[in-house]
Amino acid sequence: MTSLPHIDGLIAPKSVAVIGASDDPTRIGGRPIAAMLKAGYEGRILPVNPKRETVQGLDCYASVEDLPGAPEAALIAVPARLVPPAIEALGRKGCKAVTLFSAGFAETGEAGEAAQRDLVALAAEHGMRLLGPNTLGVFNVGIGYYGTFSSSLDTGFPTLGNIGIASQSGAFGAHLGALARDRGLGCSVLITTGNEADITVADAVLWMAESDTTDVICTYMEAINDAPALLEALDVARSAGKPVIALKSGRSAVGARAAASHTASLTGDAVVADAVLSDHGAIVLRDPETMMDIAYAASKKVFPKRHALGVVTVSGGAGIVASDEAERVGLPMPAMPEAAQVALKQVLPYASPVNPLDCTAQALNDPSLLEQFTRAGLDEGDYGAVLCFLTYVAGSRSMADTILEAMTPLRKAFPDRIIAFCALGDPDVLQRYDDAGILVFNDPCRAVRALDAILRFGSGRSHGRPAALREAQPVLLPPEAPDEAEAKALLSQAGIRIAPEQAVQEPDAAVRAAEALGYPVVMKILSPDILHKSDIGAVILNIRDADGVRAAHDEILAAAAHHAPDARVSGVLVAKQLSGGVECLMGINRDPTFGPVAVFGLGGIFVELLNDVALRACPFGPETARDMILSIRSAAILQGARGTEPADIGALAEMLSNLSIFAAGAGKRLVSIDLNPVLAMPEGQGAYALDAVIELDRQEVAADAH
Repeated sequence: MTSLPHIDGLIAPKSVAVIGASDDPTRIGGRPIAAMLKAGYEGRILPVNPKRETVQGLDCYASVEDLPGAPEAALIAVPARLVPPAIEALGRKGCKAVTLFSAGFAETGEAGEAAQRDLVALAAEHGMRLLGPNTLGVFNVGIGYYGTFSSSLDTGFPTLGNIGIASQSGAFGAHLGALARDRGLGCSVLITTGNEADITVADAVLWMAESDTTDVICTYMEAINDAPALLEALDVARSAGKPVIALKSGRSAVGARAAASHTASLTGDAVVADAVLSDHGAIVLRDPETMMDIAYAASKKVFPKRHALGVVTVSGGAGIVASDEAERVGLPMPAMPEAAQVALKQVLPYASPVNPLDCTAQALNDPSLLEQFTRAGLDEGDYGAVLCFLTYVAGSRSMADTILEAMTPLRKAFPDRIIAFCALGDPDVLQRYDDAGILVFNDPCRAVRALDAILRFGSGRSHGRPAALREAQPVLLPPEAPDEAEAKALLSQAGIRIAPEQAVQEPDAAVRAAEALGYPVVMKILSPDILHKSDIGAVILNIRDADGVRAAHDEILAAAAHHAPDARVSGVLVAKQLSGGVECLMGINRDPTFGPVAVFGLGGIFVELLNDVALRACPFGPETARDMILSIRSAAILQGARGTEPADIGALAEMLSNLSIFAAGAGKRLVSIDLNPVLAMPEGQGAYALDAVIELDRQEVAADAH
């Protein structure tokens, strides 16, 4: 039992009524009954059909009212117009969990959406929960329960195992189940959620995270209808040590926003979903084959703490292929320690013991070499996983006993590590390795991708959870989008440091401000309507005297009047020109699913060209912000590449965390924030936002006014 009794009733009922039951095992109302009879369902099947006395050899009831008692679950397979009276009758009978096969609801348009809402309200009156409508249903292999009309069962039943599938799409979820079955993977539970009028894929993932029978969770999502619930489910799964392998479709970018913020252009919906789901421990991927590879590896429940791979090979070429793929996906392959390399050279002088560890074809003559090189990788190399490329050598019946004799002791000596073979051969021979706890793949690249996912999951668990974060306080936003000076004043209250600056309205005031700040200065237009000021010549750098200030003042206003004659202009900003740091970008974009999402990358005009950014849902603390900053590919520039001074990463992390907390407290009116550039000074000298744009939702303002 779990904390979700309504899911317990759906997936493991002791009795099930089938409304619209059919004597024909090929019809929607007949398939579940036929499957359960064939599988030996342990509970009671109660067919309901007013036109029949028996269905597939079972007593049939004319109506729900005629049932001998309250069924724990019900399957509804009747036209949409007959669904409400069926729900009402089941509710009065005391049924609490219904799987609704029937279509014709929200997927058909506005009228269908209204009818679907009415169904949920009707069910709620009786304390009933709904799966669907427009769902393919569920199965639970352990008790022979097949509350589904999937024709995938015609080609074979799933096998008992520790993998569960939660899918919004019924047909694709069943397809994944069939893939697992054909791959020889045990998938005991499938839950397809359909239209998600009530029960969502988040509920299904949470149920599997709490279930004693599921250790690996595969999920397919088209839309995320309850983001907080899904993220909570992912957190529960991660805490339970259960990987969630997520395939999310709909990866096309959302339409461009009217306001062309840098940040908005970098946080398309698919990118945000990948980042947020990954942050909560999900293994996000794009194809079913990879899902099955990772599920297979995860089903062994070995999750090493170190994200590092060793490759032992009888082929130099295969070692290179595996190394290339490891580099592509970001899986480290550290070299073996020097002393270990010397020792392996003494064993086989012409070996290459660096990593990959090439023991050459000599391992065919002397299989003990395979054991010695693999042991060295696990022991001295301390790799989380060792992949052995043995191709058809391992698949040979004549070699299998010798290889198993050499490798089985290693499996026992290093139970917290992964040993994997890349091998071809007789399936019965390869199964012997799998039975011994050795993963078997037929493609080195697929093996590397699967091992990378498992090692990332294991190393992520070992890092623990970030420190508790202070609660985000509500932020009072202005009624209209602020100009740069107003935006910076608002952000500075939240702990965002800005360069010394002053807003002015006329040339003499600009000169006084520049002399107070100290030359050189930067001057730029102040307008909430002009976001990319440099594009129209409304930013002038390196101004060194009063004459330059006056000239710049007039030039900036003229540029704004020429290029943006309708823009609101509130003056000119004079700022101290800072130098000597690294330009970065920080920003916020409100995602329709996950709310405010922070972005970090190198700043200036190159951020969009490099597309090297990190994303994180808000809010988060400085420790998480630091990890985020160091995760970008170009982080070495901040750390002092090629003899340059390291940037003040601590100050950057503090600013990014403060920005995320501000965004979380700002509410739905906040559309985006763009700080570009943020200048990260040398270590110990802080970080400063040199430009700031805050975009607000005018419709939200209008709604608040009413």
